[in-house]
Amino acid sequence: MNETKAILEQVADGRLSVEEAMLKLKTEPFVDVGYAKVDLHRAIRQGQGEVIYGESKTAEEIRGILEVMRSHGQERVLITRLSSDKAAFLQKTEPLDYHERARVGLIGGMPPADGLGRIVIATGGTSDLPVAEEAALTAAFYGNDVVRLYDVGVSGLHRLLAHAEEIMDASVLICIAGMEGALSSVIGGLADCPVIAVPTSVGYGASFHGLAALLSMLNSCASGVSVVNIDNGFGAGFLASRINHPKHCK
Repeated sequence: MNETKAILEQVADGRLSVEEAMLKLKTEPFVDVGYAKVDLHRAIRQGQGEVIYGESKTAEEIRGILEVMRSHGQERVLITRLSSDKAAFLQKTEPLDYHERARVGLIGGMPPADGLGRIVIATGGTSDLPVAEEAALTAAFYGNDVVRLYDVGVSGLHRLLAHAEEIMDASVLICIAGMEGALSSVIGGLADCPVIAVPTSVGYGASFHGLAALLSMLNSCASGVSVVNIDNGFGAGFLASRINHPKHCK
C-alpha cells in the first residue's frame, strides 16, 4: 500500500487535488491484451510494480506488455529470464539494459539505495553466479546497497571467514549454493540477520538438479534461515528488499 499512502500524503500537503487522487486510484486494475492481463495495481497493492517473467514469452509479447506498462506510468520495469535474442529484439525500440549472465533486463535505471542496510549475497562457487546476479540485480533495482561475496563455499571455509565483517554488518544475507547446499547453514550460524537460502541446480548426478541442496537447506539446523525455490534468484532478491524496506510492508 506504499503508493496509496504516497497519494494520500500528496493530497494532505496540497500537491495533489482530491479529483486527481481519485483518478489515480480509479485507473483500471489490469489491461487484457489477449495473451496477458497486465496488472496495473501491483504497486498500489504491494509497493512495487509488475515484473515481466520472460521465459516462454515471445519477444513481441514482452514488448506488448512493456508498452501497456509504460503507457500507464510504470517507467521502471524489471524483466527476468530474458534470453539474449529477445533482449536484442527489444533493444531496437526500448532503452533496455541487458545483463546476459543473469538473463535480466532493466528499464529505467537503478534508484538510489534507501534500505535499512546492506544486502550481502554469498555463493558457494562461480557456477552459482547466474542465480546470484539475478538476485543482486533484483535487489539493486528495488533500491538496495548490494555486496557480492562470490566463490566462498565450504570446500574452502577460510574464503568465507575472510569476509566475517561483511557478514556481521549485513541487514539481510542471501546464500546461494548448489551441490549439498551446506553454505546456508554455515552462514546461518554466523549471522545475526535473516538469511535467505537459494538452492541452485549446480552439481553432479546425485544433486538431482538442485533437489539435494533444497532439502539440505530446508533441514538447516541454523535458526533464521528461510528457503526459496531452486534457482529463484529473483524471489530471493525481492524478499531481501522487503526485509530491508520494512516501511513498504506496513
